[in-house]
Amino acid sequence: MARLRRILVAGVLICGGAAHAVEVTDDRGVTVSFAQPPMRIVSLLPSLTETVCELGQCARLVGVDRYSNFPDSVKKLPQVGGGLDPNIEAIVALKPDLVLMATSSRVGDRLQSLGVKVLALEPKTHADVKRVLEKVGQALGVPDAARVWRVIDAATQAAAQSLPKNSSNTRVYFEVNPGPYGAGEVSFIGETLTRLGVKNIIPANLGPFPKLNPEFIVRANPDLIMIGQRSLDSMGQRPGWAGMRAVREQRVCVFTTAQSDVLVRPGPRMAEGARLMAKCLIDKAGLAR
Repeated sequence: MARLRRILVAGVLICGGAAHAVEVTDDRGVTVSFAQPPMRIVSLLPSLTETVCELGQCARLVGVDRYSNFPDSVKKLPQVGGGLDPNIEAIVALKPDLVLMATSSRVGDRLQSLGVKVLALEPKTHADVKRVLEKVGQALGVPDAARVWRVIDAATQAAAQSLPKNSSNTRVYFEVNPGPYGAGEVSFIGETLTRLGVKNIIPANLGPFPKLNPEFIVRANPDLIMIGQRSLDSMGQRPGWAGMRAVREQRVCVFTTAQSDVLVRPGPRMAEGARLMAKCLIDKAGLAR
């Protein structure tokens, strides 16, 4: 019933807004005009796919990149390859009104030359997630994107408030993938850790997702490690890691592949990621509520 209401509301919005052209400027600085909200959308970035669905417009998606896997309904859609270098012929064959892609994708100009409208939006921070939600909402004719963001932001804050004040003494290492690449203070993951009140061992001057020498992490000796399953498989082979405090005291949170997807995508599931981190801190860092 709730889904039916969203579809009906979307129909009213589309019909009511058809006479009003909309212009949206993307992250390349390119302004795209819409005489009416696009009804056939291809998304080439998982966070953008999730954004469309969070706005209640999953039904407008006609194709996605191979990594878009949430919500479950998008798994049934045609896949058009990777986000950076997708299959242009497959995209054009879907006759999209709009292609959503990352700014780092190499196919924007080619698609535009073929008459396909493109919005390049690449969220990298919490502020970007808010901005992208609002821009996608503007393009799709969804007026309550700001409300959707407020719900996400409030839920993220609630996750932070679930932790005790002594969590601020916890020094955390978050590994994004087995490079090892870590999440620095200026990454969106680092921003979430900051909101949770803990200390990130990777300083801002190393950038958002630096590739690290494993010895750097050994010397930092974090109180808690957050990693995905793939990192766990390689962790035991890293010199010196067995002697780190977090490993000795079994303060290592290992996230499943599905959980890692939530955590490493800067999108509307940001609050769920914050809850996963908060649970990790309570379970593994010995923090009392």
